[in-house]
Amino acid sequence: MEMILSPSMLSADFAHLEQDLRAVMQPGMKYLHVDVMDGNFVPNISFGPPVITCVRRILPDAVLDVHMMVDEPARYIQDYKKCGADILTVHAEATKDLSGTLQAIRAAGLRCGAAINPGTPVSALEPVLSLLDMALVMSVNPGFGGQSMIPETLDKIRELVVLREKMGLSFDIEIDGGVKLSNLDQVMDTGVNVIVAGAAIFHGDIEKNVSDFQSRMVMR
Repeated sequence: MEMILSPSMLSADFAHLEQDLRAVMQPGMKYLHVDVMDGNFVPNISFGPPVITCVRRILPDAVLDVHMMVDEPARYIQDYKKCGADILTVHAEATKDLSGTLQAIRAAGLRCGAAINPGTPVSALEPVLSLLDMALVMSVNPGFGGQSMIPETLDKIRELVVLREKMGLSFDIEIDGGVKLSNLDQVMDTGVNVIVAGAAIFHGDIEKNVSDFQSRMVMR
């Protein structure tokens, strides 16, 4: 499957957001990972539709990979469609009706994803795998950027790869949390194909960081 880098906007410098976003979306880049946090499902608040509307205006051709870390996200599907989201990923732990939420996302014309936290088994996603465009494995506890990866979470990606093949499905598998150049090869060895990276991209020389990641990923 195609290897995709999805830089996490949470680590951008919001005093220079447009500059950082233009720097990160170099030729060959498609995705931007957008973390939406409500202060309830996770102990942090990030940004909502007004900010994402501005991001869409800055990057009209980007795939906005919106990660909904909010309780009962079905309430906001239309809001995020209107502001320009392309993919909505919701947490298995955050909704009482995961299947219904995913079907509502698809009915709205968006690609749908489901995420699991480090403490949640892959079995939480098994009943909905046939509905997914993307499965997201959190490799840190959600809510804050800059954390170190929890190595044991890589086993969940391997498990999803096996299930995907066994079920004859084709959903993407995404990892989010603590990915950097020093562990990128280890991460890619799991079979994951969508890599979220925040601090490793936006801290320092953004263009060089993107180039370094892309070069390593192209080799796969």
